[in-house]
Amino acid sequence: MATLEFKRFIESLASEKAPGPSTTFSMFHIFFALELVAEKPIGRNKLAEKMKVGEGAIRTIISRLKDADLLITRKEGCSLTEKGKAVWKKFEELFPKRGEVERNVLAHSAHNYAFLVRNSGHKITSGIEQRDAAIMGGAERAIAIVSKNGHLSIDSVSGSIEKEFPKAAERILSDLKPEDNDVIIIAGADTTVRAMRGAFAAAWVLIGKGPKVSS
Repeated sequence: MATLEFKRFIESLASEKAPGPSTTFSMFHIFFALELVAEKPIGRNKLAEKMKVGEGAIRTIISRLKDADLLITRKEGCSLTEKGKAVWKKFEELFPKRGEVERNVLAHSAHNYAFLVRNSGHKITSGIEQRDAAIMGGAERAIAIVSKNGHLSIDSVSGSIEKEFPKAAERILSDLKPEDNDVIIIAGADTTVRAMRGAFAAAWVLIGKGPKVSS
């Protein structure tokens, strides 16, 4: 599935559908549900608990995923279909590294979460778009780090994080192992799920986005 087609498909799963109840979830919840189910079969109540959503929302999320033939429910819990596995594989191609980040000089919220976005550094302008998306997604703050010519840089902050923030850079390189032109989004919030949701929102705006335009 091409990236733009994939993006539209995921967004359609979280869109309002009439008639029916209004949605109280986003693309992030589609992603997070697939991530959790991909690990092992999981029951509806446990899924809702991990995702921090209510009973009504988890019922709707599961229903949407089943209707799209991404999920099946059995006695042992929810599992991915073959189509669901293919969709999850596409998510992992786009965001191959994800995880919590220890508090440091660059990520100083109570909880910090990173998404590595493959081959998207050329799409970053100032990083403001990503920061705003993260905040809209529930984060307190976010930064967009670009791996370029062997260095990590943050627009308007540092052209070489390794020189100015060596300890933070060392941990980022060790945990996420970015390649040239990859982007690392780190979002911070008061809970892990909110930080994760913010990082996903910031990463999502890069998917299918064209390269930055020089003025």
